Amino acid sequence: MHISHYSFGSITVDGAVYRSDVILSPNGINDRWWRREGRRLGIDDLGPVLEYHPEVLVIGTGNVGCMEVPQATLDHLASLGIKTHMARTGEAVGIYNRLARQYKAIVAALHLTC
Repeated sequence: MHISHYSFGSITVDGAVYRSDVILSPNGINDRWWRREGRRLGIDDLGPVLEYHPEVLVIGTGNVGCMEVPQATLDHLASLGIKTHMARTGEAVGIYNRLARQYKAIVAALHLTC
């Protein structure tokens, strides 16, 4: 998968445009991803991510980085052996595109707004 464009509230992946938060995985795109607390990524929100057994997870925290990722969530991912990269979504897109060439078991969880 390749992300060719991201702007506030919109992302283009392999030519298809999505206007909601997404999870990109080797199995496809989940464009119905939402968190219990909206702007906070809790451990309970990782179910759709973890079902893919990623080696690497790229987290996009939103256009200006408003989605909070608590240390407990990062610690949980680390305890599972998942390498995590977190950045504002615009930067996370570049990280994902670069790492997707190196890893097969890569997942991106991208918040598209705020």
